[in-house]
Amino acid sequence: MIAGSLVRALPGWVMWLALGALVAASAGWGYVRGAAAVQDKWEFAKLHQIANIAETRVKQAEVTERVVTQYVDRVRVVRDQADAVIREVPIYVRQTCDDDGRLPSGWRLLHDAAASGRLADPAGAADAQPVDPQTAARAVAENYAGCRENAEQLTALQRWVREQATVTR
Repeated sequence: MIAGSLVRALPGWVMWLALGALVAASAGWGYVRGAAAVQDKWEFAKLHQIANIAETRVKQAEVTERVVTQYVDRVRVVRDQADAVIREVPIYVRQTCDDDGRLPSGWRLLHDAAASGRLADPAGAADAQPVDPQTAARAVAENYAGCRENAEQLTALQRWVREQATVTR
C-alpha cells in the first residue's frame, strides 16, 4: 500500500524513467547472457580446431615416417644392387680395348659431358686422359645407381604428397 501511494506521488516522467531503466537492465542482462553463450561456442570451436590440428599433425608425421622408411629401404636396395654390379665389372669388362688396354680420351669426354647434361668440348680431348675399361664401367654403374636413387626419391616424395593430401581432407 505504501508503494502504491509512493508511485501515485511521483511525477509521470519519473515513473517512465524508472520503467525505461528496468527495461534497459533486463535487455542488458539478456545481452550479457547471449554474449557469454557466443563466447562459450567460440571457445568450444577453438578447442575442437586445436584437437583437429593435433590429430592431423600426428597423421602427417605417421605418413612422413612411413614414406621415409620405405625410401631409405629402397635406396639401400639400389646401392646394394649397384655395388653388386660394380663388383662384376672385372668379369664383364676386360682390358682389351687398344694397345695399352684403355678407352680413348674422347670416351671419357663424352661420358662426363653426358653425365653432366652438356655437350662435350672437342678441344678438351687433347688434355683428357684415356681411361681403362673397368674404371669406365664402374663410373657408368655409379651414375646409373645415382639416377635410380633420384628416381626413388622422387617416387617417395610423390607418395608423401599424395598421402599428406588425404590426411588433411
